[in-house]
Formats: sequence, C-alpha cells, structure tokens
Amino acid sequence: MKFFVYLVILISLLISGCTQNKIQYSEIKFMTDSSKYNKLTPDEEYVIINKGTERPFSGEYENFSEKGIYVCKRCNAPLYKSEDKFDAQCGWPSFDDEIPGAVKRVPDKDGMRTEIICNNCGAHLGHVFLGEGFTDKNTRHCVNSISLKFIPQGKQKIESSYDTAYFAGGCFWGTDYFLKKKEGVISVTVGYTGGTKENPTYEEVCSHTTGHYEANEVVFDSSKISYEDLTKYFFEIHDPEQTNGQGPDIGEQYLSVIFYKNKEQKLIAENLIKILTDKGFKVATKLLPSTKFWKAENYHQDYYEHKGSTPYCHKYTKRF
Repeated sequence: MKFFVYLVILISLLISGCTQNKIQYSEIKFMTDSSKYNKLTPDEEYVIINKGTERPFSGEYENFSEKGIYVCKRCNAPLYKSEDKFDAQCGWPSFDDEIPGAVKRVPDKDGMRTEIICNNCGAHLGHVFLGEGFTDKNTRHCVNSISLKFIPQGKQKIESSYDTAYFAGGCFWGTDYFLKKKEGVISVTVGYTGGTKENPTYEEVCSHTTGHYEANEVVFDSSKISYEDLTKYFFEIHDPEQTNGQGPDIGEQYLSVIFYKNKEQKLIAENLIKILTDKGFKVATKLLPSTKFWKAENYHQDYYEHKGSTPYCHKYTKRF
C-alpha cells in the first residue's frame, strides 16, 4: 500500500510540477468578503492561489495529532475535524471526511485527479483520492499543511450557524439545480438514502432492490435561511402531489420525501404539509426519519452545471 501511495505522489509531481447536520462543535466564523481575506505569504500564495504544492513530509500538520478543527488559511472557514485525520504516510496531512459543505471537488486540469478547494473562498487545498482502502470511508483528502490553520479544541468558541436538510423530490439532478440557487444554501450533494443497501450504486438504486431514494443533502446557513423557508422552497421546486414519481420519471426512487433529522424538523414539515393541504393540495410527500446518506457517483454531482442545460422535470411554482 505504501508503494502505491508513493507511486501516486511521484506521478502527481511529474505531471503537474505543482500538485497538489448542524455542526455540533464550536467553530470560528469565516470570512465571506474577499476584500477581508487573510493576508498570505508568498509561499502560501504559491499553494493556495496558484495551486502549487509543498514538499512531502515538510508540512506543519503532516505528523500532528492534536484535537481540534482545521480551518482555511485564507478565509477561516472550518474544513476538517481532527477525528477524521489519519496517517497515510504519504507526506501530507490526510483526512477521510470533511465538514459537510466545506470542501468542493473539481476535476483537475491534468484530467486524472480531482482537486479539492475551500467551498467558501476557492483556496486550493490539495487532491482527493478514492478506493485506496486506508479507512472504512475509502477516501483520502491529501491536503497541504500550508492551506490550513489549526484551532485547538476549546480554544475558540463561536456558535455555528450551519445546518443540514435532506430532501427527495424526483431526479436528484433537478432538485440539485434549484436548491443551489437559493440564498443561504452552502452546498448540495446528490446521493441515495432511505434504503438498506450500503454504498449503493446508481444502477442498484434504479433496479428497485435497495429501498433508496434519489435525494439531496443540503448544507445551509441558518442565519440566512431557516429550515422552514428552505422546506417551503423544496415544495415549490417539484410537484408534491405526484404519487408515482416526478414528471416523466416514474418509480419509487423518484418519490417525494422529507427526511427529518430531529423532532423540530419533523414538526416544521408537518405544519407545512398541513398548510398546503388546507389550500387544497393533495400532498403525497412522505416524512421519514433520516438515515445514512450515501453520496452518488461523481458524474451525478453538479450535473446540469456541467451539461450546460436546465432540468426537464422540475420547475419553480409558488405555493406559499
């Protein structure tokens, strides 16, 4: 396994020359005004802005195991938790998960790898690799130390405003397209949930043998949009009255579902369904407790953005 990692590193360097739920813990507020981003040193700019890489085994956090969170060096956005860090012996800090909505994946210009950037400011972090088997999550975020700043556990205590919602409303391409347009939404991930099959594939979900629905994991800033307003918007970007799918997409994986994380989300969804029912809508949307969300294959993410077109089975219709 070490040989494989070293081989990947060597290839990466040769190719580019410059590689590389509501959050329940305290975090610092990050900067959204680009004019107020942290001032960077020339070495930091080389990696963070110009997408370079630091030398392997040279970074501050490569051999580092303190408890806390890692934030973006450029904008202070929380990126990784210390409990998701592991030793891949690859020369750079490795994480098998990110804070929901914090990291964006972008196809690398070399056509072989996937770059990871800060979802808030676009700072280059490194690359993500799948299928190496280091941990059960089978994911390795290979991050430059110089792109990160470490906040020790308990040293900073500022309340987080991030929360997470889970919706299913037909083909997840269409709901993804509209949900991303809503102010206050930080990120949308398409995937599968509600069923029994672990780590399902798209083909397995379409075979109707998994019990999963095509769904969206929505990370949003509750200081900018409430769960209630986000759920109202969900009811307005698909047809909540259709009982057998959404538009021309027919099948159980395309049904309308709200997956609630807690009693508060359930009560809000129930009240909105009552409001719609009182208005004469025959709401078919189901309410189910949230279960593990499985991220869909990469080619499903940001589908219409990459394709350059618009949804064929979703549209906005004001209902509230």
